[in-house]
Amino acid sequence: MASKNSRQIALEALRLIQRRNAYADVALDSTLSRARQENITLLESDRRLITELVYGCTRRQKTLQAVLQNFLQKPITKLPPDLLIILQIGVYQLCFLDRIKPSAIVHTTVELVKENNLKGMSGFANGIMRSILRAKDKEDILAKITDPASFYSYPEWLIELWQKEFGQDEIASICNWFNQTPHLDLRVNLLHATRDQVLAAFAEADIKAEPIPHLPDGIRVAQGSGDVSQLPKFKEGWWSVQDASAQLVTYLLDPQPNEIIIDACAAPGGKTTHISDRLKNTGKVYALDRLASRLKKVDQNTARLGITNVQTIEVDAREFAELPEGSANSKCDRVLLDVPCSGLGTLHRHADARWRQTPDEPYKLAKTQAEILERAIQWVKPDGVIVYSTCTLHPAENEEVITQFLANHPDWQIVPPNADNPAAYFASDRGWVKVLPHKHDMDGFFMVKLAKSK
Repeated sequence: MASKNSRQIALEALRLIQRRNAYADVALDSTLSRARQENITLLESDRRLITELVYGCTRRQKTLQAVLQNFLQKPITKLPPDLLIILQIGVYQLCFLDRIKPSAIVHTTVELVKENNLKGMSGFANGIMRSILRAKDKEDILAKITDPASFYSYPEWLIELWQKEFGQDEIASICNWFNQTPHLDLRVNLLHATRDQVLAAFAEADIKAEPIPHLPDGIRVAQGSGDVSQLPKFKEGWWSVQDASAQLVTYLLDPQPNEIIIDACAAPGGKTTHISDRLKNTGKVYALDRLASRLKKVDQNTARLGITNVQTIEVDAREFAELPEGSANSKCDRVLLDVPCSGLGTLHRHADARWRQTPDEPYKLAKTQAEILERAIQWVKPDGVIVYSTCTLHPAENEEVITQFLANHPDWQIVPPNADNPAAYFASDRGWVKVLPHKHDMDGFFMVKLAKSK
């Protein structure tokens, strides 16, 4: 077996992200895959460190560059690209990891410079890292960053949005929440097991897991649990990975056995399979998505979970006219619209998303979201319901879409969740549900149930 430094593998992934604009998860997966092909020996601890460095440096990129700039006499843009990434890896370890000796961080940073043939730069890197370490021993070097966008590592427009939406007092809480490593949440597949049975299986494997409050079938697993597919009862289909907030959506939809339901933006299938679970595998679920490649994931999930009442349909929801010929009914009972959105409620899960979004994108998406909602009202029975949901906290994609829809359709109204519905805990006075990450310790989500006025 060959060997390669974990930090070198992290560097290779960060090159793809910062210099080739690759998605963080894709870059990490491809780099780890290449290491396997090269017969590189990687322990589970190595994988965890690589993942932490890649995602952490991506999330905290702006903060790391601000720290470095405070110790440089020239703009960081003048540094060789590889050297800049290597120094960010070093500074991230110094500022955000506490299990590695500072002297070891300095040493491995300098060695990484040497290994990547940055001639004449090892002394420079050593000097910078030691200067940062000396300063860190005397004071909080992060506190010297006065610009909130650099301190928390977000685009300026996003900080301004949250200041307006949540107020200055909550900026620190929401920014810090999105900068943490995401939870691993599971949803029990009641077709095969109960929550107690799944918890018992995890306990037997000595893996810490606990019920999620307000969610009857939710489980939160301790961080660092390793490859998801190797966790107890995965292959047996006892559970699915699904964030707590996403689980709430199906509870709000409230499917009943034998109903016909459309999941209009279904891939990868987390909510589709949850709907089937609540239907007890009866009735019919039509799972729509515009890409066949994404629908394959839905098919894989339904097969693993033993679900047989789902039919996938390759179509853009805005162009979907009616149920397939031969369906028992021409209209459905319920529609789930988990519409494409900016994902601003899941920034911790997608380390590079904050740098990819633009101030204009949520408004462009809102147009698509409104078009899907307009189309969906043609699919439901007169007494049917629609649940609209997003994983963003941008009002243009949430409250504003629904407010405009209700203004255009006065015969439709918001239906608040019943008191015994898990979503009721998160409901606002307006009747819609808004999950705030820094308050509820769950992904940021918006969802609302709509029905025709009686």
